[in-house]
Amino acid sequence: MNKELMEALDILEKEKEISKETLFESIENSLYTACEKHFGRADNIKVEIDRDTCDFHVYAEKTVVEQVEDPDTQISLAEAKLLDKKYELGDIVREEIKSKEFGRIATMNAKNVILQKIREEERKVLFEEYYQKEKDIITGIVQRYVSVNLGKVDTVLMENEMVKGEVFRPTERIKLYVLEVKDTPKGPKVVVSRTHPELVKRLFESEVTEVKDGTVEIKSIAREAGSRTKMAVWSNNPDVDPVGACVGMNGVRVNTIVEELRGEKIDIINWDENPAILIENALSP
Repeated sequence: MNKELMEALDILEKEKEISKETLFESIENSLYTACEKHFGRADNIKVEIDRDTCDFHVYAEKTVVEQVEDPDTQISLAEAKLLDKKYELGDIVREEIKSKEFGRIATMNAKNVILQKIREEERKVLFEEYYQKEKDIITGIVQRYVSVNLGKVDTVLMENEMVKGEVFRPTERIKLYVLEVKDTPKGPKVVVSRTHPELVKRLFESEVTEVKDGTVEIKSIAREAGSRTKMAVWSNNPDVDPVGACVGMNGVRVNTIVEELRGEKIDIINWDENPAILIENALSP
């Protein structure tokens, strides 16, 4: 069992990036808990696992006294002297606890702790992976009407986050905006949207180089999902036309996004600090 345990810990450290020390500490804690349940107390119990061999030892620490009142925590001076003549009153004697029954409990606990740690670490890695995508877009593959596979996790596109009238076919790839990633006991829960204005903004960032590198800035965006989006843009480079950059040659850039949004109209206008001019730009045909 010890050889198999060591091999298992080596594999976990290499493949799952879970440190052996973390697992050893978890196993020691589980054995301590097992002691408490098995012996009824564990305040004077010490559990140690050899990091090289995986051998485990359970000790009861007993105080050397003249007259024993609690045999679980005390040992007489005469009895201690039989173990080692160096012991004096007040010293701590470590007595190893050996029990076949406890050995079986320990083996089972070690296995359970390792399995639990694997699940915890895998859940943690998944959460971190998807948490980094929060407030960004992600591609999903439609499985059923509202069920979408995001690669390593599945999500449900809620009705209030769906564009009215949009219908998806199974295996179709769609872009989604990640509203929130929640850590749950069953793994990360990814909340997504097709209606959020930031979905349009992120699509332009992925499609338009000037937006991605910051030359063109999307100053404001308003969206009626499924119908029309109005987007005000500005460039920090006087030689770059912000509207033209977003529209692209022959409208190729904006049309790619319109196609992704199933024909939703997108008006791109010049931003102006003067509200009157901005309103004029927004209302112009």
